[in-house]
Amino acid sequence: MSIHRTPAFRHRVCSHLCRFIAGLALASSTAVASNELTAPLPELLPWKGASEKLVQQKGDWVTPAEASDFKTTPDYEATRAFANRLAAASDDIQVSDTGAANSGRKIQLITVTEGGSDAKANGKPTLLAQAGIHSGEIDGKDASFMLLRDYIGDDKSLKALISKVNLLIIPILNVDGHERAGPHTRMNQRGPHNAGWRTNRNNLNLNRDYAKLDTPELRAVMDVINQYKPELYLDIHVTDGEDYQYDITYGYNGSFASDSPKIVRWLEQTFQHNVDSALTKAGHVPGPLVFGVNSDEFAEGISHWTATPRYSNGLGDLRHTPTVLVENHSLKPYRQRVLGTYELIKASLASLAEHGNALRAAITEDQQQRPQTQVLAWSANKTPDLSVYAEKPFKGMAYEKKQNPISGKESVVWLGKARDYLGLPVFRDDVKAVEVRVPEAFYIPRHEKLVIERLKAHGIEVSDAKGGPLPLTQFTVEAHEFGKAPFEGHFRVDAKFSQERIQRPVDDYLEVSTNQSLGKLATALLDPRGPDSFFQWGFFNQIFQRTEYAEPYALIPLAEKMLAQDADLRSAFEKRLQDKTFAENPSARLAFFYQRSPYYDQEYLKYPVLLKY
Repeated sequence: MSIHRTPAFRHRVCSHLCRFIAGLALASSTAVASNELTAPLPELLPWKGASEKLVQQKGDWVTPAEASDFKTTPDYEATRAFANRLAAASDDIQVSDTGAANSGRKIQLITVTEGGSDAKANGKPTLLAQAGIHSGEIDGKDASFMLLRDYIGDDKSLKALISKVNLLIIPILNVDGHERAGPHTRMNQRGPHNAGWRTNRNNLNLNRDYAKLDTPELRAVMDVINQYKPELYLDIHVTDGEDYQYDITYGYNGSFASDSPKIVRWLEQTFQHNVDSALTKAGHVPGPLVFGVNSDEFAEGISHWTATPRYSNGLGDLRHTPTVLVENHSLKPYRQRVLGTYELIKASLASLAEHGNALRAAITEDQQQRPQTQVLAWSANKTPDLSVYAEKPFKGMAYEKKQNPISGKESVVWLGKARDYLGLPVFRDDVKAVEVRVPEAFYIPRHEKLVIERLKAHGIEVSDAKGGPLPLTQFTVEAHEFGKAPFEGHFRVDAKFSQERIQRPVDDYLEVSTNQSLGKLATALLDPRGPDSFFQWGFFNQIFQRTEYAEPYALIPLAEKMLAQDADLRSAFEKRLQDKTFAENPSARLAFFYQRSPYYDQEYLKYPVLLKY
């Protein structure tokens, strides 16, 4: 998973080129010819955990990953076949399809309940474990298959958990990227040898699509969440970035910046304690979700990131669906990562089985919030917290800086040796960057079909508007800037707005009240000042164009008439003529009158969604 690093933390040291490039090129060409060109990775720390006992290497139920000694992962068809075989072996396991990618490949959903009961209606808390949103990061699929194999093999501890909790598994979300597989898809990751591709076949990163829901894959996830209402959602990834001792890291929006404070308290005080204890007992090294603030100098600290709703944990925080973003460490062997994921899923089931009622109460409390203001974006605090690792150090790895002939600068070389960082700075995203007043409701023109469709896909309640004319607030774009390149299929736009109070009949509008459990999500999507609003994703870019114009032969006599009738307008025009640039620009002079005429497009630069405060 790649996360944007704050520009303030990007430090680069320039240096000169050195020799040996010709020799390196010769070595590379030889490796290509022998089909053995692979990226050398840092040395490994030795590992042997109690979870090794989970591996089976003989018998009828050896999983495909185990059969290859964790060198490979089964392809799409073999994955579906193994899931169907599991379902055929147990009435408790059911397999269905929940949507499909644009290619037509279907997305499997595995449901595990005691006696095959309906997970939507049996009253038990539900865990959703999702793998392969980045299909090269497929640890969750093979871990789930091992766990389900043990379940049908009468593992008493798993049977006891499923008697109290439902388990949902999406073994591959990015089914198309999964089939764009091979040994050269993920340079910085140890296995599997046939890892899939990050994006789907439309080259969209599903892990940036939780807010806008462009992809059928993410709309399928929303269908599962809206239908089954899981109490806990694991989004299982593999990291990019730095080296450290932790083999499995995970996180969620922190209590310092959460829209679901009761849920976060449960995650921090209950879930994390239970999961860390179970992983440690199994021989793994659990750690925090880690993003270094400076890729050239890890010792400068790590970021405690606050996700926006384009990511699973950011969306989950807004919709009050407890969501944990799991990042297994890419430099650890695939075998170790899969075993750690097995233990994580099992520990999550155990935590939900024992403390599910407390989590449900927390969810209900958070759903009942009706705040007057809402923070739509957080930024990094420039003052680090030095207390997090003041007593127990961060479990990092040693590195050195070496002048590099390829980059022409000093580059980090990880040394494969453990190094503890006492007092490592932690920079939290806890500074309010965008805070807004929450309206009573938003009013969306009925013709904005795409936006309305996406709101409904999220599960947000949309109703016919009633009454009017109503006193409403309209935003007008005063300045804007488009992205210089497309991002996730969109030209994003940032803008500054003015506001005005208007009276407007609402017969042609639909109402989205914020007095609903997903009111915070509605605000994040519909207030145009939010970084993951539909506006900033470019869903309303049509307001930036005008399609009716004025001809000088009609506009000039109209302007003369306007001047004759309006002394204030004449005064304003004469004042503008004192500006030499304006006075010497015939187009600007004509535009002055056109913009003030009744012929001007009154919807130009007007954000079409209206707000009721």
